[in-house]
Amino acid sequence: MKLEGIHHVTAITGDAQLNLDFYVGVLGLRLVKKTVNQDDPTVYHLFYADDNGSPGADLTFFEYPHAVRGVAGAGMVHRVDWRVAAPEALDFWEQRLADAGTATRRTDDRLVFADPEGLEHALGVSTVTDEPLQASAPDIPREHALCGFDGVHAYAVNPAASDHLLRDGLGFADVPGGAMEVRGEHRGGLYAYDPPPAAAPRPGAGTVHHVAFASPMDDHEAWRERVLAHGGRPTPVIDRFYFRSIYFREPSGVLFEIATIGPGFATDEPAEHLGEHLALPPFLEDRRSDIEPLLTPLHDPRARAV
Repeated sequence: MKLEGIHHVTAITGDAQLNLDFYVGVLGLRLVKKTVNQDDPTVYHLFYADDNGSPGADLTFFEYPHAVRGVAGAGMVHRVDWRVAAPEALDFWEQRLADAGTATRRTDDRLVFADPEGLEHALGVSTVTDEPLQASAPDIPREHALCGFDGVHAYAVNPAASDHLLRDGLGFADVPGGAMEVRGEHRGGLYAYDPPPAAAPRPGAGTVHHVAFASPMDDHEAWRERVLAHGGRPTPVIDRFYFRSIYFREPSGVLFEIATIGPGFATDEPAEHLGEHLALPPFLEDRRSDIEPLLTPLHDPRARAV
């Protein structure tokens, strides 16, 4: 039983349109689901990914309008790493981000930058044979498109405290460079710790809420039992309609989710029209007339470009 790398990363934004303009208009991802936070249906949950909405390329945001900028600290993911296909892609993105007014820096063969609210990202040339998960943006050459997640970096005071759960329970293994990898039959993802800054952590806009790892549907309940057996405190399985989830904090404080591969985003709308309309799971559909007026009107830059 193995986890199939990272399923998705969920962060917070205070401005859904600014967020949409950056992740679709600049980074070239596809808005694959426009829905609401199922635990607080008064706010958006936006999903950006490759063309198919695949686990492994799925960056999501809760919008809390006008949320103040947060500060990443101990117990929080602070950077999302993406794969690109070749070194030439780094040059492309350095220029494209500069043209969009986004500062970048080169470090360790990666291009590092932050979104408009401070969430840090890094692009690096892929060293694995995993399927590249790309979105087809009209103004980004296919060979330079983002290819899905490589991993995430988290801040931890005592990383060794997480060893038992991560290594023995979840199957994380050391790889060169100081990170750990969780790898299944089809995909892998990296998880790395960095020393935390002195500033106290503060959730808010531009910070990561949780990181989710991917499980085949048939293994999901068994993963919950394994987390329990290795000292974790997982929630019951929660049906999110598009996937099923369990949540728990790993000992360093980072909120983990294990999410199923499927049923998927085409469950309630055609694949060719993902993200074009507000999608609500069946248990919220009868509240649509109350929910829709509370949400920020959005204009998809990809739709405007067509």
